[in-house]
Amino acid sequence: MADNAEVILLDFWPSPFGMRIRIALAEKGIRYEYREEDLKNKSDLLLQMNPVHKKIPVLIHNGKPVAESLIAVQYIDEVWKDKAPLLPSDPYQRAQANFWADFVDKKLFELGRKIWATKGEEQEAAKQGFIESLKLLEGELGEKPFFGGENLGYVDVALVPFYSWFYAYEVCGNFSIEAECPKLIEWAKRCLAKESVFNSLPDHKKVYGFMLELKKRFGIE
Repeated sequence: MADNAEVILLDFWPSPFGMRIRIALAEKGIRYEYREEDLKNKSDLLLQMNPVHKKIPVLIHNGKPVAESLIAVQYIDEVWKDKAPLLPSDPYQRAQANFWADFVDKKLFELGRKIWATKGEEQEAAKQGFIESLKLLEGELGEKPFFGGENLGYVDVALVPFYSWFYAYEVCGNFSIEAECPKLIEWAKRCLAKESVFNSLPDHKKVYGFMLELKKRFGIE
């Protein structure tokens, strides 16, 4: 079933959530059709396939939609389980991986948004919260090359897309993530050495340009 699958990804290029699915599909060697969505004019297919949230990314496998990026990555790992396993087989390790991926979801996107969308005390608080979150992740990484151990795993896939946004956060917030979390940046560079990650993440300056467009659109100086 998996080998003859029709796989479509509805996505938007700067989305760190879409990048997760792109990495997972690349790790598994799955061929798929990429469809870029215009979020100001969402396609009928997107609205049909994700009627609840009406958001990207959506993975469509043989006509059946899987929404929410972490759920989609788990689905990919379960359907195409013969190559490059992402989640640990041990139940406790699997639970820990789910915990840290959920931590990334709950912390980084919103704190990152506040770094570029706010000023003054609110921005400073967001920067502090962002760095604190990264330091906790750095502690979880420890001396391992990847969160998954010797190989790229579920937490790596959940976290590394945000690396493409780090430059934008740093410029807007006037701070250095590498100065605060050098081991995490070393980890990100190890991830980028993998073709599956390198080809799935956009250039950080292109992301910064997109963020400037967002600031202009929302009237943020």
